[in-house]
Amino acid sequence: MDSMEVEILTEFILAGLTNQPELQIPLFLLFLGIYLVTVVGNMGMVILIALCSHLHTPMYYFLSCLSFIDLCHSTVITPKMLVNFIGEKNIISYPECMTQLYFFLIFVIADCYMLAVMAYDRYVAICNPLLYNVIMSPQICSGLVSVVYVMAFVGATAHTSCMLRVIFCKKNIINHYFCDLLPLLKLSCSSTYINEVLILFLGSLDIFAPVLIIVSSYIFIMASILRIQSTEGRFKAFSTCSSHIMAVSLFYGSTAFMYLQPSSVRSIEQGKVSSVFYTIVIPMLNPLIYSLRNKDVKVALRKILKRSKFW
Repeated sequence: MDSMEVEILTEFILAGLTNQPELQIPLFLLFLGIYLVTVVGNMGMVILIALCSHLHTPMYYFLSCLSFIDLCHSTVITPKMLVNFIGEKNIISYPECMTQLYFFLIFVIADCYMLAVMAYDRYVAICNPLLYNVIMSPQICSGLVSVVYVMAFVGATAHTSCMLRVIFCKKNIINHYFCDLLPLLKLSCSSTYINEVLILFLGSLDIFAPVLIIVSSYIFIMASILRIQSTEGRFKAFSTCSSHIMAVSLFYGSTAFMYLQPSSVRSIEQGKVSSVFYTIVIPMLNPLIYSLRNKDVKVALRKILKRSKFW
């Protein structure tokens, strides 16, 4: 009988952010606005960096990669979420759910490592400025981005492959607004031990390895900044890192809160709020953080706007 139930399981129902009907339309409008800002901000950042030759440096190359990842990250989640706000039943098919899970994991893991690569770039720029162009050559930059995606594909493939082995025969209601690892495992009626070990192992690796790189980079950066004699020089050096520090704090704080709590104290409702930050809000904030706090981006944007007036 159980095997028959497993064979005919073809869809899940997403519980969404809230079950209060009066909040559906306001939330739809809110998240539609956030998604539009996310698309315009991240696409704008990628196009701006591509068009402006003075932004063709390793730092902005990595920033354009981060913007692309953030755009994809949000696109995997938000459109389906918006449809569910105005639909009667928030149904997602099993293949669609596994596909969403796979691509979500690719981009969330890529986000972790890309932030680490950006920290390493700032370390080289501030601690070894004379060798910066040699160390951060185009080949090295491309290699670092390739490593980011390799780690992302390996992690996503491992998690999704293990999820495909899980037997779902309980309720088919996912207590979340997208297909994520932990809410899916709560529906399992087979052993999830391997999945949980994999989440702890790869989750720890994908968070702590980049964090170790970031923290180590900033220890050396702070040491170099403190050796700078002039206050203006210190401020200029620190200002090149401030946007990245802010982006790192927001992303890793919400991600660690979601995945690194013991299951005994973990709450799905708290997890939903945390997930909203790193899947929807942070991809919107990153281009704003980097553009509003970055003089080069502001100058490039003004040049593009002036050029467009003459067209």
